[in-house]
Amino acid sequence: MIFNPAQLLVIAGPCSLESEAVCRAVATELSELRVAYPELNLVFKGSFDKANRTSVSGPRGTGLAEGLKLLALIKREYGFPVLTDLHEREQVKAVAEVCDVIQIPAFLCRQTDLLLAAAATGRTVNVKKGQFLSPQEMVHVTAKLREGQAGEVWQTERGTTFGYQNLVVDMRSFAIMKQNGLPTVFDATHSVQLPGAGNGKSSGQREFVAPLAKAALAAGADGLFIETHPHPDQAISDGPNMVPLSELPELLASCLTVWRAVRS
Repeated sequence: MIFNPAQLLVIAGPCSLESEAVCRAVATELSELRVAYPELNLVFKGSFDKANRTSVSGPRGTGLAEGLKLLALIKREYGFPVLTDLHEREQVKAVAEVCDVIQIPAFLCRQTDLLLAAAATGRTVNVKKGQFLSPQEMVHVTAKLREGQAGEVWQTERGTTFGYQNLVVDMRSFAIMKQNGLPTVFDATHSVQLPGAGNGKSSGQREFVAPLAKAALAAGADGLFIETHPHPDQAISDGPNMVPLSELPELLASCLTVWRAVRS
């Protein structure tokens, strides 16, 4: 089991694995936070393929083989559990050989065969709630993973489509999804995305990450998903909604304050 109710689960890392330098910079900061805040349960994340880019010309990342090498390096040298998302059943076996957590993207959360293949590995599976789903419907999504005997199941709220190129987070989601009896995570950075609003790519409003993250914890979220980068504006994907790495310590310190208050 990776989830520990006595710690705040934080899934953190760059959007795309991008390069060894970026991965090491993030992992080094996370290592320092792990020492400073033992209450944090940190999982390193990074995507090897951004398969759902707005435009066909959008950079997609390292690819499977190189991405898994980077995740294996982080796991070996920094000691973090590692997470990545995948898009096809053919990727499941290779990902499971390296990653402690397999993530199902929001757009694919109803793909039964993909869910069952991920679950069959026995790894922890984190499934994101589709932007098109109500929180009540997640009971059926997570039931597929339970049926497939996943080692552990997490469910993640990442906002709901609200008109064109906008998302809204319904704070009732955490109480509703908690009824599934599973850890519930808030994706604080994808929830501030403005999908497709960046002239062929997504835009975002990172200034709202902190208030939404703290609100989600106050509403009962068990963990946070936060994408971070040393220089978000230079990142190959999701820069506008990623948290600058230099701001991550202050953000997590304030989130821990709320988490402790709710638990007390």
